[in-house]
Amino acid sequence: MYDYRRMTSEQRARVLAERRGRGVPWHGPPHFGGEDGVYLITAACFEHRDVLSSPKRLSEFSAALIDGLEAALGTGARAWVVQPNHYHVLVQIDLDVLRPWLGRLHNGKATQWNREDGTPGRKVWHGFSDRRMRSERHYYATLNYIHANPVKHGYAEMATDWPWSSLHDYLETHGREILADWWRRYPVHDYGRGWDD
Repeated sequence: MYDYRRMTSEQRARVLAERRGRGVPWHGPPHFGGEDGVYLITAACFEHRDVLSSPKRLSEFSAALIDGLEAALGTGARAWVVQPNHYHVLVQIDLDVLRPWLGRLHNGKATQWNREDGTPGRKVWHGFSDRRMRSERHYYATLNYIHANPVKHGYAEMATDWPWSSLHDYLETHGREILADWWRRYPVHDYGRGWDD
């Protein structure tokens, strides 16, 4: 996950020079905006620390994220999951519109949690990554991946056991049979390997 920390000084210099040459952020993924699309947005706590470690924080952040997308940006999350150290949300949006709003959300929550934990100045978030959906198969595999994520990371034995997810809404609106069909038709396989381990 944090390959940069394992690199030699020479390797780091080469990576930074290459990123500077391409005009992308030095230490984070590039974000190309200006175009509306459906994206998987993933954000992790710095060093994957379990900052959202209580049910109260998980619930409050879930509400701030999902309600905020609708209220502030006029777009609803298509699928989402919030966990103690990261979250995923599938949303149709222009990244140029999302980026500043997400920055304000992350900054506001980090300030609140640092005050509550007595850790002023602690780095809470490590930015976010985005992945544009490229096909129907990609979209539904991503939706399945989001809903299965708490099981993948050991937070729940069954996805339905994890309350901070859109899976419950999908079960209510589409039913188990349709979700099971999507799971068979759009398998997750090794989705997330290398970036959500």
